[in-house]
Amino acid sequence: MLKKEEAQFVKWFSELSNKDIAIAGGKGASLAEMYNLNVPVPPGFVITAQAYQHFIEKTGISARIKEILANLDEENTAELNEATKEIRRTIESQSLPQEIETQILEAYEILSEPQKDTANNLLEKDEAPFVAVRSSATTEDLADASFAGQQESFLNVRGNKELLEKVKKCMSSLFTPRATYYRTKKGFAHENSLLAVVIQKMVNSVKSGVMFSQNPTTKADHIIIEAVWGLGEGIVSGQIKPDHHVVSEDLENFKILETKIANKKIAIVKNEEGKNETIKLTPERSNQQVLSSYEIKTLAQLAQKLEEHYKKPQDIEFAIDAGGIYIVQSRPITTKFKESTETVEGEPILSGLAASPGVSSGPVKIVREMKDLEKIQNGDVLVTEMTNPDMVVAMQKSAAIITDEGGITSHAAIVSREMGIPAVVGTDEATKILKDGQIVTIDGNVGKVYEGKGKTKLKEVLPIIHGTKIKIKVIADLPEGALRASKSEVKSIGLTRLEGIIAIGGKHPFYFVKKGDMKEYVKLLSSNLKKIAEPFEEIWVRSSDIRTDEYSNLEGAPKDDESNPMMGNHAIRFSLKHPEILKAELTAVKEVAEFFPNKKIGLMIPLVISVQEIKETKKIADEIGIPSNIKIGVMVETPAAVQIIEELCQEGIDFISFGTNDLTQFTLAIDRNNDEVAGIFDETHPAVVRSIQHVIRVCKKYNVETSICGQAGSRPEMARILAREGISSISVNADAAREISEIVYNIEKEQAQEFIQSAKQSLEPPEKNETESIEPAQKKSFFNQTQASAKHEEVINDQDMENLILQALENDEPERFETEQTPKIESEYETSEPEDNSDIPVLNDSIPIDSDSFIEETTNEIELADVEEWQGENSAKNQ
Repeated sequence: MLKKEEAQFVKWFSELSNKDIAIAGGKGASLAEMYNLNVPVPPGFVITAQAYQHFIEKTGISARIKEILANLDEENTAELNEATKEIRRTIESQSLPQEIETQILEAYEILSEPQKDTANNLLEKDEAPFVAVRSSATTEDLADASFAGQQESFLNVRGNKELLEKVKKCMSSLFTPRATYYRTKKGFAHENSLLAVVIQKMVNSVKSGVMFSQNPTTKADHIIIEAVWGLGEGIVSGQIKPDHHVVSEDLENFKILETKIANKKIAIVKNEEGKNETIKLTPERSNQQVLSSYEIKTLAQLAQKLEEHYKKPQDIEFAIDAGGIYIVQSRPITTKFKESTETVEGEPILSGLAASPGVSSGPVKIVREMKDLEKIQNGDVLVTEMTNPDMVVAMQKSAAIITDEGGITSHAAIVSREMGIPAVVGTDEATKILKDGQIVTIDGNVGKVYEGKGKTKLKEVLPIIHGTKIKIKVIADLPEGALRASKSEVKSIGLTRLEGIIAIGGKHPFYFVKKGDMKEYVKLLSSNLKKIAEPFEEIWVRSSDIRTDEYSNLEGAPKDDESNPMMGNHAIRFSLKHPEILKAELTAVKEVAEFFPNKKIGLMIPLVISVQEIKETKKIADEIGIPSNIKIGVMVETPAAVQIIEELCQEGIDFISFGTNDLTQFTLAIDRNNDEVAGIFDETHPAVVRSIQHVIRVCKKYNVETSICGQAGSRPEMARILAREGISSISVNADAAREISEIVYNIEKEQAQEFIQSAKQSLEPPEKNETESIEPAQKKSFFNQTQASAKHEEVINDQDMENLILQALENDEPERFETEQTPKIESEYETSEPEDNSDIPVLNDSIPIDSDSFIEETTNEIELADVEEWQGENSAKNQ
């Protein structure tokens, strides 16, 4: 066995956690985390990244790799292929150091069934277990990059000799052409990219598949499950079109919303020799549903459990054998999601699965073999039987991707989503129907392909649910958009940006300054703002915020060249340097207020970092004499505004609105326009959420209205945080208004039910015996507070009960928020105390699945009838 003083080149799952990516790679660390979470994973161990590093340094391979890569042009396909072949040959030709080999074989012996034989004669006796040998790079499965499928893995490996050979092949696969190219594009240094190797007992899969804990195409709160017969290689590679299931995230029932049974045709299975074999399925078997309803719901429970643990939507691989369900991998979804509000009109010529959202047009280029990739040019539509990781360079150039085979969980679909390229997969006959050079339009939102350059139309705007305490507002920058947004039946515009009007005018504000005709600028703004405001009762207008790298083609635009325009001379700092521009914009807002004296008008000041900026803006407003129906507010989009919010409130602002795009960018030091860091741009990061919470609570103390107008307001998860925090309003795109109103309505309904429950408990007298007096209730509920303020008047009927609850909701005193403890914000960034793993065995046993353990106990809600019955009883008592 291993001596403690020896370097540990092998680690068991029980010795690792999700924090050990630098030791076990992404896959190994994830498997270890799941094992320690009691998720059913096949037993195994990890050959560490340090073993790989020791191997290449001790044998001199490291220096040779640097030499080969020194002058490599990754864009030259032939050169890339030759260089990576040479590196792989160099690694595989060397023997592993004895100290590493010994630890691997000893661990392999332990993984075998208990026996007297030693590791040295396992091969001869042919009693060694079948194992999977899986690459696990330290750069894979990161939230902002998907290295999925770029390193090799091997199934059904048996015996010492084959095991050691496959371990070296895994290590060398760190330098496949696609992995080498991808690291370069993602900015990962080759010398800092290490590789661990996971060794796991094989699951003899009868069924297998992949699932997402959130829809990776639309980000809807649905669990997507795809499954095939046999081993999972067919689904991940895209060889087999899988069954497709959509499951609701219902904590009790996990309702199956949609099922599509595919014609699976083939399956990949393990034969008697332990080798993978592709077999043809009978027509009956091909069209038979793979998973039972029980298995679908059990998998959904596991998906939700993993998402809740990792605090991020997960991409999960599973396998099912006679022993039950096993999870073999879980990693974060890496979709670069771009919301699209457009769909294509007309009859589709092809239909498939919506694999990556977006709408795009271009000429078809059919790829039947690898050499055809050379004909792909920028803007072409790549059409092929099934994509694979070797096509990544061509995919990068493509306007869209269409395949015959594969599902939304295939490697190519994942990478397409990350690249932001629209993709439709599993069409069955794209390569037969489409022709080279044919112009087509792909709608990746719905999985359709259309002839020619299709026309687009905006998604339907639905009316909101009315009556919520938190107002729903819309964002509208142009008259046409405002008219469309009015169909939502929202009464207020929470953000109108002047830049939209300036752009349609074709002239930069500086044009009017140079011409000396600011009245023309006022007229342009005023006439359009009146059209935007007309269908609404309220409008908040933001003064101009034009960076030097934006609108440079407008007539009269300055030729300034800033190295960092995002943090340069724009927004209120620019306006105060050019007060004639700010004065014209305030005058335009004044004209709108005078034209609509009964409408509420708000002026928002962007990118505020000081109280002095507010004072100077107010001074200009006073000079032009703004009417009383104009309120002045600020955009909270800098950490400075968050820190000085109390001083800003004391200066007398009327409202604030969060600009979450910039607030997130400046808080996290992430350029939101940089694709390289887009994956870690997260408005729900604890630092951003806590900033928002702080501002809302201070503003409540000063009776300052709070709102949000960044894209985050349209995200359901952010809407839930804001609603629970008690924000005054949420401003969203018109398309999202209905959905966000439903979320707010449901949260407020839950809060009302909690108040009713609290009221019921506080009004029921405690049991007492004859010698005891009844002590007054000490519960601190809203209902108790309302009772006290009502001088202990008795509740005599249902209407009184309802009024008390409404009072409690309305009297949401600021002082309460000063004393409340900050809610815990769960995030993937949060650290936690290490768990006590004393009850975890030293070695890994398979953990049998018990679906009951994954079903959370839920508290039954009070039915309306129960509330009415209780209220009636209480009323009778009081009478």
